[in-house]
Amino acid sequence: MSTNSCTPLDQRIKLIEQVSDLHEKEVLELVQTRIAINDNPLAIVEDCQEGLRLVGERYERREYFLSGLIMAGEIFREVMEIMTPLIEVSLYGSVSGTILLGTVKGDIHDIGKNNLKLLLTGYGFTVHDLGVDVSPVEFLNQALMLHPDIIGLSGLLTSSYDSMRETVQLLHASPDRIVASTPIVLGGNQLNQQVCNYVGADAWVTDAMTGVRLCQNILTGNTPAG
Repeated sequence: MSTNSCTPLDQRIKLIEQVSDLHEKEVLELVQTRIAINDNPLAIVEDCQEGLRLVGERYERREYFLSGLIMAGEIFREVMEIMTPLIEVSLYGSVSGTILLGTVKGDIHDIGKNNLKLLLTGYGFTVHDLGVDVSPVEFLNQALMLHPDIIGLSGLLTSSYDSMRETVQLLHASPDRIVASTPIVLGGNQLNQQVCNYVGADAWVTDAMTGVRLCQNILTGNTPAG
């Protein structure tokens, strides 16, 4: 069935399925079809994000391997290259700020971090990405230089929680009062409030779109816990 003959709900379901099945060509065609009918760019991105969530679930069930995660990240990157020029910050609020982002020491996973970076950039944030396996001292040094509005610590492995905790403690102990009080957000699909409490961060998210909304809320002073 042609994508043009699908109902809006059909198109949403199909896009989610094609992302989760790692069908790059079909995903990009569906995205272009929805753009052509003036679909909400945010809705398109959210459907792709839902497809990525399903990819993550399949990875956890060992139905996909690391190559599947990498492919999913590449598909999402291509989607965001198309969508970013269409996302007008004024449609979702004029707030923008500076985010310091990195995967903590001992963890080299970066797909979730990279997806968040793409989305944040699309919403007008300036993102300084430190990469992966970033030491607590490097986070502190960069925070002292940049004075970001928010610091994001990413980690997929449960073993990364101690690195997150050490990083948060070092940042909070900084003699620079701005750095010491900068909101710290954790990102990773294994996180929960208990982990956030253990690490000592201000908030946590398990997907990139929620991360964008949380950063917007922090900058407007409307910050939900977790």
